[in-house]
Amino acid sequence: MSTGRGIIRDAKGGGRHTGRRPGNSGTREAILEAARGEFATHGFDRATIRGIAAVADVDSALVLHYFGCKAQLFGDAISIPMEPAEIVRRFGADRGGVGATMVRFFLEGWEKGENRRQLVALLRSAMTNDDALERVREYLDRRVFGPVTRELALPDGELRATLVGSQLIGLAMMRYVARIEPLASASLDDLVAAIGPSVQRYLTGDLAAGDSR
Repeated sequence: MSTGRGIIRDAKGGGRHTGRRPGNSGTREAILEAARGEFATHGFDRATIRGIAAVADVDSALVLHYFGCKAQLFGDAISIPMEPAEIVRRFGADRGGVGATMVRFFLEGWEKGENRRQLVALLRSAMTNDDALERVREYLDRRVFGPVTRELALPDGELRATLVGSQLIGLAMMRYVARIEPLASASLDDLVAAIGPSVQRYLTGDLAAGDSR
């Protein structure tokens, strides 16, 4: 049974002591904040409980007290802060503009500072961790691209959804994770204009012929 006691650093930063934790919710949020930064920088496999604890200025035991293990901490710290239904609402009946709408929605989600850190953490982690990869796959395939292709009611919906996913995840990797120029500093409008037609073809075009409807 938990006694509500843990190991924390003293207010002057000079060592640790045991005692009742002041401001539990604040301590927990500090750990989550540190975890987001560490997962974004190192990915899931290379981030460590010890490193996260050091950034949060708490003992590793306190991190485990709150979250149990690194996988649970990752699940609590990293969410996908983008609302899929917003895509369908934006394009409405304008099927001819759905490609540009989806690219802009995707990029706007990444451009927000706090969103970007969580999404970079998720994408870095997905490259080496199956749980993170499944989270990306579930979100993109079932909650974002899948609903859009179902709304469009076109054949080969699953293939279209995965083609869009490959385009946009590749974009995110190049722009936000690898930060390859000039893509990394290109404006949203330029990227929407350049990539929107390709996504439009994936969603509504003739995939065999390659021309948009």
